[in-house]
Amino acid sequence: MRRASPSRSPAEGSIGLVEPRIAHFEEPFELQCRETLPGFDLVYETYGELDEIRGNAVLVCHALSGDHHAAGYHSPEDAKPGWWDTCIGPGKPIDTTKFFVVSLNNLGGCNGSTGPRTVDPDIGEPYGERFPTVTVKDWVKSQAMLADVLGISRFAAVIGGSLGGMQALQWAIDFPDRIAHAVVIAAAAKLSAQNIAFNEIARQAIQADPEFHEGRYHQANAIPRKGLMLARMVGHVTYLSDDSMGDRFGRELKSGDIGSAQDVQFQVESYLHYQGTSFSERFDANTYLLMTRALDYFDPALEFEGDLVRVLAGTQAKFLVLSFLSDWRFSPARSDEIVDALIEARKDVVSAKIDAPHGHDSFLLPNERYFDVLGGYLDAVARGGSST
Repeated sequence: MRRASPSRSPAEGSIGLVEPRIAHFEEPFELQCRETLPGFDLVYETYGELDEIRGNAVLVCHALSGDHHAAGYHSPEDAKPGWWDTCIGPGKPIDTTKFFVVSLNNLGGCNGSTGPRTVDPDIGEPYGERFPTVTVKDWVKSQAMLADVLGISRFAAVIGGSLGGMQALQWAIDFPDRIAHAVVIAAAAKLSAQNIAFNEIARQAIQADPEFHEGRYHQANAIPRKGLMLARMVGHVTYLSDDSMGDRFGRELKSGDIGSAQDVQFQVESYLHYQGTSFSERFDANTYLLMTRALDYFDPALEFEGDLVRVLAGTQAKFLVLSFLSDWRFSPARSDEIVDALIEARKDVVSAKIDAPHGHDSFLLPNERYFDVLGGYLDAVARGGSST
């Protein structure tokens, strides 16, 4: 198994250069929607060393727009590291001197794992809009298959923020004997109506783009850039807090003269345009639709008549549930619902509400209290091993 090379700069606490790998599964894979894929690939990266008893493995699950590249660099020329490099590495909360970290691009993704961009072997064209619906349960099932390939029978912890936290929760439900700790950050047991509404607005922006072609834009040699840009702009605004946007941008101008009302562009407008444009160049529209629907459909208590206590009663993991006071998209109240259900189900749970200014994006950013709580909890996991 290929390991990360030495750090580019020890002062950064970076794991250095990493190389993605591909796990290929040839057996048919039945999805929750009852459709079957003839096989699939998962792209993943690993950081750190697996110990002799294979008991120090940690799975990192990504959120909506994430992928397998969670930490380190793919080349010395990379300007930016992986999406959670603030948290993963030597001496960081997810400490790669203690843990063997696995990060993957989920099934249905657009960064190498089988998804809408993948060629359908039956017709020789990308699946596109025909790629079947996938759910959080499907992701967890495929992640367990990857763990089998890596020789990991039980994760010391499964960790994720937002949609990643939902996967950590589903892991504890579906594979109770294969996970010792579930770390659920800025997540919810199911989306609120407001969250579903935001996701639908984003989907409508994509589908209304003339270049969408009912999802068959690959055949038309087109990309619905405008729709993707608008979807990202809507989503990005909801991930930030009013205070953080005010502190960062205020009413500062990028260009023009507000006094004469001529050619005015605010800094915040310029920032959103940049974020939207960048996203439209790297993300697949059909994958965005697929991922947001997986968010909307997530409700593990649905099979138990909405009783979250009953569904959590069968879990064996210990839980850490974290939320952020400024997060209005996945508010602390949503995390409280998980904590309350765990307590009623008599499960071992630690929770904390972190005072951080950056809204939902706080789970991605450095914060002393956040890192103290997360790092302290995982230090205890490392000292106790996967049997903790």
